[in-house]
This record gives sequence, C-alpha cells and structure tokens, in this order.
Amino acid sequence: MSSHLSAGQRALLRAELELRRNQLDKQISLHQEGRTRVQHARDVLERDYDDAPQRAMDREVDMALSDIDSQELGLIGRALVRIDSEDFGACSDCGNDIPFDRLKAEPFALRCVACESRREQPSRNP
Repeated sequence: MSSHLSAGQRALLRAELELRRNQLDKQISLHQEGRTRVQHARDVLERDYDDAPQRAMDREVDMALSDIDSQELGLIGRALVRIDSEDFGACSDCGNDIPFDRLKAEPFALRCVACESRREQPSRNP
C-alpha cells in the first residue's frame, strides 16, 4: 500500500467508522421502535391528536431525519469497503491526499477540502 495513511491511522479510522455505524444502527432502531421505516411513518401520521397538518409536518421531519441517518450509514459502509484500498484517503476529484485530520473528522470523506468546497458552491450561471 503506497497511501499516505499508516496502518495505525487506517485502524483508527476503521474503528471510528464502525463505532459510528453502530451508533446509527442503535439510533435508528430506537427511533423506529423496531418497526420498518414505512410502518413508523404511518404510525406518526396516525397519532391521536387533532392537528392533521402538524402530524403531516412531524412525519416529514421524522422521515428527513431518518433519510439523513440512512445516507450516513451508506457512506460509512462504502468507506469500510474502501478502507484497505490504495486509493482510500485520496481525493476522488483531484487525486491529492486528503489530510488525516480531515479524515478523522469525516472518515468517509471522498474529497479534499478544496474540491469539496468547489463542489458545494452553487453554480454561477449568468
């Protein structure tokens, strides 16, 4: 492996990814109370209170939070698959090394800060 990351750094990142995956799994399980996502959404809509618009808004917020957790789980899973490859820790856009400090903060990062910043800027069409 010719990566800029040492075996110890990779082990630390792997442990962080696995820890976060376990936290998210528990969080989702507690949040959905053992039900599927669809069952949970239906239960939120069927809650026994009179404000139907509020129930719909609660459901939308609830589903958005579940989506965020699910997306992060996907990113973590893909990072755990890539972690032993030579290109783990290399920016997917420019190919430069992603600094270890950035990977510690976001172990599933695919881009260096400069490329991620460019990607997040709104396009400037005249």
